[in-house]
Amino acid sequence: MSSPISQSALHALGATVARLRREQGLSRRTLCERSGLSPRFLAQLEKGEGNISFLRLHDVSRALGTSMVDLISQAEAQPHRFISLVGLRGAGKSTVGRALASALGKPFWELDERIEKEAGLSLGQIFELQGDDTFRRLERQALESLLAEEAGGVVATSGGIVNDPETFSLLRRRTTTVWLKAAPKDHWNRVVAQGDHRPMENHPNAMSELERLWDTREPLYSQAQKIVLTSGRTVDDIVNELESVDLAVA
Repeated sequence: MSSPISQSALHALGATVARLRREQGLSRRTLCERSGLSPRFLAQLEKGEGNISFLRLHDVSRALGTSMVDLISQAEAQPHRFISLVGLRGAGKSTVGRALASALGKPFWELDERIEKEAGLSLGQIFELQGDDTFRRLERQALESLLAEEAGGVVATSGGIVNDPETFSLLRRRTTTVWLKAAPKDHWNRVVAQGDHRPMENHPNAMSELERLWDTREPLYSQAQKIVLTSGRTVDDIVNELESVDLAVA
């Protein structure tokens, strides 16, 4: 039987199921045992990918101690929305992200921090011990879990997230992506102003490399739903512009 709610609401339903499960201290395994769902289907449901039938939705609702009508109402009444910030290092994703989240009254997440937490390793250790491919896989998993488990907010992403087509596609489908755009020189100056001189250490052509990186990624960053020019602007000015952004339903 087809889903009792629209496809666009399935993401909100999945996030609601995940939230209620966590609030009750239930593992996925326990909820599967109570509802009769397979672990794979429950994982898909919580990601907003499971086209659940009336019967299965009734079983899930009962296992969570609520009714099917109430579960759907919660999902539709509280859409889960996200803004994700993309851009090179020094774009201001963390600074602007925290300020924007505060202005909107929403949570803020550093995707890199979630990767480290879930992997139990620092980013440097991940790259050194397991390589770029593993990092990108962990990045995609961290994004998937964030979108499934949280109820919306502002996300700062890594500069290279656009290099993974699958992850960047997920980001653009499920969030409103915003490119914090600045000239390469501004990126450089911001990083140095923060006291980080690593870009210059043992890299005599670091500025030229940064400019080439900017040129390479510019077509990818330009796929963001909104582009905000940040050069010569204050954080407050940027946040004021972003407060009017319509958040994408996730």
